[in-house]
Amino acid sequence: MVLASEAAELLEIFQWLTEEQSKNIVKNKKEIALVKEEIADVFIYLTRLAGKLGVDIERAVLKKIALNEKKYPIEFAKDNATKYNKR
Repeated sequence: MVLASEAAELLEIFQWLTEEQSKNIVKNKKEIALVKEEIADVFIYLTRLAGKLGVDIERAVLKKIALNEKKYPIEFAKDNATKYNKR
């Protein structure tokens, strides 16, 4: 699937960077331009997939945010990387 390969290309940019290096990528014009291109590619294919499947992306995102708020209450989730079903 093209979406997976485009997402992999975006991931590849950050794969071996530290958190600090990832944050500083915006300072490198060439690198941030590449990041923007890959984000655009991912978005294009995601939008096409959603269109083909009749998925309203905005509605799906809002529904997922509401679900996450229930699964990961702020008092348990903040500063905690433990998965909700492992607590």
